[in-house]
Amino acid sequence: MQPEIQLANSSTQLESAQNKVLRNTYMMLGLTMIPTVIGAYMGLSLNFAFMAQHPVLSMIGMLAVMFGMFMGISANRNNALGVVLLLGVTFFFGLMLGPILQAALHFRNGAQLIGMAAGGTGAIFFTLATIATVTKKDFSFMGKFLMVGLVMLILASLANAYFQIPAASLAISAIAIMIFAGYLLYDVSQVVRGGETNYVMATLAIYLDIYNIFVNLLNLLMALAGNRD
Repeated sequence: MQPEIQLANSSTQLESAQNKVLRNTYMMLGLTMIPTVIGAYMGLSLNFAFMAQHPVLSMIGMLAVMFGMFMGISANRNNALGVVLLLGVTFFFGLMLGPILQAALHFRNGAQLIGMAAGGTGAIFFTLATIATVTKKDFSFMGKFLMVGLVMLILASLANAYFQIPAASLAISAIAIMIFAGYLLYDVSQVVRGGETNYVMATLAIYLDIYNIFVNLLNLLMALAGNRD
C-alpha cells in the first residue's frame, strides 16, 4: 500500500503545481493588459508614416525587436527581470496597435468594430481555454503543424507587405485567426498538462495568441463591416 500512497501523493502534488502555474499565468495575463492599454492609448497619437511608406522594412525591424525581447524574457524567466521585460514587451505591442486602431477609428462605427474584435477575442479565449482546462486532452500533436503554418504565415505577410493585395490581406487574417486559435488551445493545454511549468513563458505565449487573434479579427471586421459614410 505504501507505494500506492506515495504515487497518489505525488500525483496530487503535481496537479497542485500545475494549477498554481495556470493560476499565476492568468493573473499575469490580466496584469499585461494594463501596459497594453496604456501603449495602445499612446499609439493613437503617434505618427506611423514611416511604417506605411516602408512596410517590409518596418515588419522586419519589428520582428527583430520582438525576438530580441523574447530572448531577454526567456533568459530571465525565473527572476523578477523576466516579469519586467514581459510587461515591457506588452507595452511595445500596445504601441504597435496604433496603426490599426487609427485606421479603425476612421470608420464611423470604428469604436464598435474595436469592441466587437475585443469581445470576439475574449469569447475565443474563454471557449478554448475552457476546453483545454476541462478536457485536459493532450493537444501537443498540434505543435509541428502550427509551427509550419506560422512560418508560412510570416512569409505570406512579408510578401503581402510588399505587394499589398487587399484580398490576400483578408485571407492572411482569416488563416492567422485559425492558427493562433490553435496555438491558444495548444499553449493552455501545455500549462494544464505540465508541459510548461514557468508562468512567465506561459503568459507570453498565451498573450501573443490573444494579441494576434484580436489584430486579425479587427482587420477582418474593418474590411467586412466598416462604415465610412
